[in-house]
Amino acid sequence: MTSSLPVIDERLLEQLINFRRNLHEFPEVSGEEYDTSQKIQDQLTQYGIPFRAGYAKTGVLGIIKGGKPGPTVALRADIDALPITEKTNLTFSSKKEGKMHACGHDAHTTMLLGAGILLNERKDELSGTVLLIFQPAEEASPKGGAQPMMDEGVFAEFEPDVIFGQHVWPDLPVGQIGIRDKEMMGATDRFKVVIKGAGGHASMPHQTNDAIIAANHVVTMLQTIVSRNINPIDAAVVTIGRIEGGYRYNVIADSVSLEGSIRTYKKQVKEVVKKRFYEVVENASKAMGATAQIDYIDGYEATINTPEWAEVVRGCAQQALDSNTATPNVDPSLGGEDFSRFLHKYPGAFFWLGSAIEGRDIQKPLHDPNFEFNEKALPIGVKMLVDVTEKALEKLQNEK
Repeated sequence: MTSSLPVIDERLLEQLINFRRNLHEFPEVSGEEYDTSQKIQDQLTQYGIPFRAGYAKTGVLGIIKGGKPGPTVALRADIDALPITEKTNLTFSSKKEGKMHACGHDAHTTMLLGAGILLNERKDELSGTVLLIFQPAEEASPKGGAQPMMDEGVFAEFEPDVIFGQHVWPDLPVGQIGIRDKEMMGATDRFKVVIKGAGGHASMPHQTNDAIIAANHVVTMLQTIVSRNINPIDAAVVTIGRIEGGYRYNVIADSVSLEGSIRTYKKQVKEVVKKRFYEVVENASKAMGATAQIDYIDGYEATINTPEWAEVVRGCAQQALDSNTATPNVDPSLGGEDFSRFLHKYPGAFFWLGSAIEGRDIQKPLHDPNFEFNEKALPIGVKMLVDVTEKALEKLQNEK
């Protein structure tokens, strides 16, 4: 079918904005989204959308069965907040110290709810099933919430033929959609290294083995992995984000800990970086007479779109926004995304919803205590989810 969805009426839009602001005022971080989950369930109940709850503790699955049999399309929104103290001074700023929706998950949840309401109103016209996945713990890498939901049978009865996810994006203006045929976001591994030497008095270094000197060599050598082992055409980043060691100014340190992150897109690039990481850390430490304990954690996989479904998103955006400039060329991000776990198992696409605040030369980025979501993007996000769902159902039906 061709979407004939009208513009969201003002009453529903007002309800959605109020719902989003309530979520923003009372954020809950990963693993604690109990009130958020209950609010979602209450809304689904109010609008007559069947659901099941309790996946990964607080996850919710809304189920909209169309009037005719057909394929299954899944839509996902993350519901957790971040451990950040908000500094926006909005009238609906977080009332919970040290917790904030600084990544737009309150908007994602609201837009999925809005799309579910509209799709449920026209369910008799749909051929197939629509799954509304409200996922917890997206920010809790490396475990996340996507894999636990799947492990606990969120798709036991209805398995998606395709899955879509949407994320607010302050680097794009309202009215634009960011979509790529393949790489959208990166794999996000992390590590902690403890370098062990031998401490002593600063005046007698010959009696010690300075762990700080060894750590310096390790940090310097790690930067050669990308510059000398990875094809310049490919992307990879090795970042040391935290260093801790030593006791006081006149004591040579016997131990230094390093923590950081590795970002890649291609699986084979990740494998090379990981292998070289171990070699560099162990051998550079050994060369300085120290030892290294490595804790390497494989995080989210790269978020890789299925080209045919990315094209569906692109077409829906250009039609909904009535402009070929609605989908500008965008670069992928090396930020991580738990949606990658869904895309690893099912075809689909992840796209960015332009949400920049007008009139600002510098937009506050995601995960910033001053981040703000432009609510003018909310009805666009709702419409995108509805249009993409209807187009996907139509495409799958025709293919069958």
